[in-house]
Amino acid sequence: SSQEPIEGIHSEFPRLNIDYIHHHRPSASAQRNIGLRYVDPDTDLIGFLDDDIVLEDGAMEKMLQFWQRAPEDLGGCAFNLRNPPLRKELPLKNSRLAEWLGVYSKNKGVVTPSGWHTLSGTVSETMFVEWLPSTASVWRKSVFGKFQFDEYFDGYSYLEDLDFSYGVSKKYKLAVVAEAGFYHYPSPSGRISQYDFGKIEVANRLYLVRKHGLSVPRCYLGLLLRLLVTLGASATRFDTGNLQRAVGNCVGLALSRL
Repeated sequence: SSQEPIEGIHSEFPRLNIDYIHHHRPSASAQRNIGLRYVDPDTDLIGFLDDDIVLEDGAMEKMLQFWQRAPEDLGGCAFNLRNPPLRKELPLKNSRLAEWLGVYSKNKGVVTPSGWHTLSGTVSETMFVEWLPSTASVWRKSVFGKFQFDEYFDGYSYLEDLDFSYGVSKKYKLAVVAEAGFYHYPSPSGRISQYDFGKIEVANRLYLVRKHGLSVPRCYLGLLLRLLVTLGASATRFDTGNLQRAVGNCVGLALSRL
């Protein structure tokens, strides 16, 4: 979705049969759905790789070996993230109260009743989960006969992978393949302001919860908890970015009641 066409990039790989499709408006969901329409009918597996990841040597071979022995009801797999971001432990978020209210869980790769999801991080052995990030993942092609990416998640497509994969998990198994590693080096480009993100994280979370029949009251509790955590980070670190995010959260919450 870059402003300028980049046909020259695929000329670096002259022996590969590459179709280049330019989609001007940024939208991970729309772009993936368009790409899926161009997949060869004889294809069995479809992969999504973000442009800021690096696969570990041998990772693709390990992933394909896993698929060769995979059960029929396996719908998708994620590569194993070797360099998860360091996150400061948040007592309120990780409290027994938050888990009892269903707004958080200590288990990896799950979706709570509030619609909040937990990260898988780096797994030491292959693990079945309830959702997969699309950062580096491989899917059974037949899945896309029943599921597509929801284009409600337009522009900065926050939670589009959670929405898609959680829907798939209701009919198929999902796994993180321990042996197939990758590294993620997030690009600073393509980001939005913290204020806009604050609004989007409220709107998209509520949309996801309502779509999948999860608990709207618990989602609001989770959003309020998220707001308190963000305000706390802003106050203790004198962080204007978190303050802008908190203001965006407040606007998003106010608009959600209309």
